[in-house]
Amino acid sequence: MMKISVIVDSFRLPLKEGIKRAKELGAQGIQIYAVSGEMAPENLSAAKRRELLNYIKDNGLVVSALCGDLGGHGFAIKDNNLAKIERSKLIMDLAKDLETSVVTTHIGVIPDDPNHERFKILQDACEQLGEYGEKVDAYFAIETGPEKTETLKNFLDNLNSRNVKVNYDPANLVMVTGDDPIKGVYTLKDYIVHTHAKDGIMKKQTNPERIYNFFAEGGIDDIKLEDYFREVPLGEGKVDFKNYIKALKDIGYDGFLTIEREVGENPEEDIKRAVEFLMGILR
Repeated sequence: MMKISVIVDSFRLPLKEGIKRAKELGAQGIQIYAVSGEMAPENLSAAKRRELLNYIKDNGLVVSALCGDLGGHGFAIKDNNLAKIERSKLIMDLAKDLETSVVTTHIGVIPDDPNHERFKILQDACEQLGEYGEKVDAYFAIETGPEKTETLKNFLDNLNSRNVKVNYDPANLVMVTGDDPIKGVYTLKDYIVHTHAKDGIMKKQTNPERIYNFFAEGGIDDIKLEDYFREVPLGEGKVDFKNYIKALKDIGYDGFLTIEREVGENPEEDIKRAVEFLMGILR
């Protein structure tokens, strides 16, 4: 049976308040950003990690995953990768201390052509993180979005490590690549270890690389994102959640549906409605 989780940062509250709200709204798990501030690995001693884990457990929750997204172009720039790989390993260690095996991130845009230089750069970074995952029993999970699911499958099929997996976000596919999120579940069936429950609408098609470069470079490109896509509350966009969840069941996925709400005036109300929406389908 699939379970419901919430990205605790979506509440825009202090961490412990967000954990309490997730429990009160009926979630069974939480995902936490672990890249800066109080959740950065270097700011959490062994004692603080135990204290946080106990607080999560006292609220009847588990950690579904950590988000280890280090921003920028992900792992697409070779000269930056040594530091980013080492930092990602620290986040994997933190994940294990918080009793989850999944670290999710965007790695950068995977090119369709396996001979493209960036394909090999991303492959090398993922091989190293997959090998580390094998050592500590953790998964490095690439979030869907910047490329079609077929391209991502081809990339994963060509890796030696089996510990590089997928964090499946159906809304990113709908909003940016125009890919079919239900068909994509079957395409990536061997790799999905975590999912995001998010919804959205594509308003105008563009090259996904242009969108992700906008995020990577801090919005310096002269485009307005609202002209291209819009994230909306669950059930109001183009993700067919009933058939999406059926597809996940078909492939034997029984992990978390993790609610992510990155925009909106009242994220807590949107998360509450999202929990109820997902519970209705799961029942």
